[in-house]
Amino acid sequence: MKSFDVPIHYRSPIITAIKSYRKGLDKLKKDFAPSIIRLPNLEIVLARHFGFCYGVENAIEIAFKAIHDNVGKRIFLLSEMIHNPQVNADLIAEGLQFIMDTKGNQLISWDELHREDIVIVPAFGTTLEIEAILKEKGIEPALYNTTCPFVEKVWNRSEKIGNDGYTIVVHGKPNHEETRATFSHSKANTPTIVVKDMAQTERLAQYIVGTEDAEKFYEEFKGQYSAGFDVTKDLHRIGVVNQTTMLASDTQGIAEYLKQTIKTYYNLDEEGLKLQFADTRDTLCYATNDNQNAVTEMLQYEADIALVIGGYNSSNTSHLVDLCEEVLPTYFINNETCLIDAATIKHFVLSDKQEHITKDYTFGKSPLRVMITSGASCPDALVENVIRRLSELFDDPERLEEAMKQYQ
Repeated sequence: MKSFDVPIHYRSPIITAIKSYRKGLDKLKKDFAPSIIRLPNLEIVLARHFGFCYGVENAIEIAFKAIHDNVGKRIFLLSEMIHNPQVNADLIAEGLQFIMDTKGNQLISWDELHREDIVIVPAFGTTLEIEAILKEKGIEPALYNTTCPFVEKVWNRSEKIGNDGYTIVVHGKPNHEETRATFSHSKANTPTIVVKDMAQTERLAQYIVGTEDAEKFYEEFKGQYSAGFDVTKDLHRIGVVNQTTMLASDTQGIAEYLKQTIKTYYNLDEEGLKLQFADTRDTLCYATNDNQNAVTEMLQYEADIALVIGGYNSSNTSHLVDLCEEVLPTYFINNETCLIDAATIKHFVLSDKQEHITKDYTFGKSPLRVMITSGASCPDALVENVIRRLSELFDDPERLEEAMKQYQ
């Protein structure tokens, strides 16, 4: 796989050593067992796969290239490059400005942009409508386009099955940048609707089989369907794609539910089903899939708590939190400073989207066993910092160096 030029301070000697060691033993990445770092009073159970993915490293490389290639010019990002506060803060420190926030709210008016300005498209991609605005101003969006190739793969899949006459159902978070971009590209070719979860999927199924009044659809799914969507006609033939960072099992469950709804309602055999439900297979990106599988395998081991590291608005990271919370006490943290001391942690709670301070978060366990993973937009350096902080709080940092010798 291609090697990217990203700032050295995102790298980690500890994590690089572990990943290189594991890769040497398992080049095909079939072993999802975690890596273990053992100290006398602390044990780290580290997920097999985590951290920067291909798309993120590609985006960071292009963004910093744009900065270095355009000294003296105004440089803008359509929105956050990726959902990691450290990376975005580094870009802002270099003078970059965000045109929109993560929800699409305008921070800088389009009228303030000029032909000479540089605009970077983030890893999530952007909508066709925004591309048109930039081109109208003489700004070429493809010049510094960091759209993840796995996002573009979803767009290509949507276009193909859309041209074959299928309506696209996008499993994603309606306000997420990637889902907005995928929705835009898909609706250019075919009727498109977004469902955010299984509950909405079950409601959509009621409109497919006609047990719910069609007129209610337009209010219930307001803002989630393409213009001119006809609920009485456009749900006869469908295909499901997803926001690439969703939980794989959720997307698979949604696709299977809709598939069985179509099959039962129209009384179809397998050949007939193929004509009414497109075989899109899984459009989840490889890194999201690997990270989720690695967490699932890690959770087969014993631990006292889990720490998930990443940006609080990161979709793929939040799903790793979901997986861990099903098994053991889990704390979603941004970086090592969240580990305030041996008894106190600052962490983000997904249910209310607020930071909380929790006391006695380790439940007095000694030795302490901690599971750790991070999202695809989290620098390895942050993971190392958390490991080092844990060694300071619960053991001896010098023992960490000794424990790492097994990965040399």
